[in-house]
Order: sequence, then C-alpha cells, then structure tokens
Amino acid sequence: MQLSVPDFANARVLVVGDVMLDRYWHGSTSRVSPEAPVPVVNVGEEEERAGGAANVALNIAALGARPVLLAVTGDDAAADRLEAKLGEAQIDCRFQRVPGIPTITKLRVLSRHQQLIRLDFEQRLEGFDTVSFQNAFEQALDGIDVLVLSDYAKGTLSEVPALIERARRAGVAVVVDPKGRDFSIYAGATVITPNLSEFEDVVGACPDDLTLETRGRDMGRQHFFDAVLITRGEQGMSLVATDGDATHLPALAREVYDVTGAGDTVVAVLGA
Repeated sequence: MQLSVPDFANARVLVVGDVMLDRYWHGSTSRVSPEAPVPVVNVGEEEERAGGAANVALNIAALGARPVLLAVTGDDAAADRLEAKLGEAQIDCRFQRVPGIPTITKLRVLSRHQQLIRLDFEQRLEGFDTVSFQNAFEQALDGIDVLVLSDYAKGTLSEVPALIERARRAGVAVVVDPKGRDFSIYAGATVITPNLSEFEDVVGACPDDLTLETRGRDMGRQHFFDAVLITRGEQGMSLVATDGDATHLPALAREVYDVTGAGDTVVAVLGA
C-alpha cells in the first residue's frame, strides 16, 4: 500500500492536554520468586517515552510540522526528562510547572514483549494557577491554525469549554480526543474523535453503519460539532459530518502486541 504524505511544514498546531512520562523496564524471566508467586524480572534495559499529549506533539513533529505544546506538570526530574525529549524533536514546549505534585509517570515492566505490571505515579492536577494557564494559552494561540486537545482526565483541561470558545472565536479549528461520558464539555469543537467503545458508552450500541451515522449526527447537532470521527479498531474509522455525508475508512490490519498511543496518532494526523 503506497501512502503519499503531504508536506506539513507549514502546519501550525497547538497541542494542549495531559502529558506523562512513560517508562519501560525490559528484562528476562526464568524463575518465580520464593517470596511470592510472581516472576522475577532481571531488568536489562530501560526506556523512556513521552506519553499523552506529549506523544501527540511528537507524532505531529514526526510528520514534519513544528507544534507548540502547552501542559501542566510537576516541577521535578520527570518534567525535565519530558522537556528534553520534546526538545530533541524541536517541539516548542511550554510547561506550567507546579511544585508539590508529581509529573504523571507510568512505569511498565515487560518480559518477552509481555507487560507484567504497570505502576502509576500520579495525582490529579489541582491547585495550579488557572489564570496563568489561560494567559499562556492566549499567547500560544497566536498564529495557530489548529488546536488539538488531548484529554486524559488528569486535570490539565479542567476548563476546556473556555479554551474551545476562545479558539473558535479566533477562527482556529479544534480537534478533541475526549475522555469520559460527558461530551457536552467539548461543545463547539470542530471534530471530536472517540473510539467506538467511548462513543457507544454515550449513545448506545451501534450494530450497523446506519445507526452509527444517525447517532453521530445527533451528537454533532446536540453539541455543535462539525463532525464526529469514530475510530473502530480493525474496522477502520468513520467520519460523520453533522450536516453532510459519512465517510467510512477501512483499516489495513496488523498484528501488534501494544496498541498504546493509537488514539494519539489519529488526532496528530488529523490536526496536521
């Protein structure tokens, strides 16, 4: 399958949302611990990746654009590591650092490509200066064509309606990767990108394309979206225009052992 990737060099994209540092410990297992019925992992390799909204920004940069990333983090070594990784990709990184809270970090222990356990270091991002954050958003929005909101329900987007309203007022398109069942908080967005499970949690089961299209248009009219893009795993994705036709895009299936970040990739490409 031949893909022609457009030139995204002039794509001016602002990414706002929850960022996290993903850590991976890889190692071999050959025995069970005498202390408890768990495998003993002899860690031989450590890896760090940018996750959440930071992964969205990295995907946009990989397409050839130079995104701006705005997020709330702790004031710690994990934030330093994230900023360094994003800087390597020439991403304009604008963290609002908050002392006393940890930068969200997820540690995965793997052996033979199988995840054995995941350890999360996080607390909800509360108590940060929302006025300063709104001011930083206003400054970052200058000269931007598209705003991508990457919501992992960690607290960065606690005032998401105000961000959408400000962006649309400035003529900036808004792409939202949503979280939770209350899509009304994203009202006025250009396009929202739930996966099929998230979509059906809100509208009910969609046994066929016609039902999915009808309920997608109903959702668009209810929340003033221009379109709803529903990602459907091995069935591809469906773009349902609120006042137009639906487009069903097939997937070219691949066997993978880790689908982490698939939604980030969708909103990154769509934003670019």
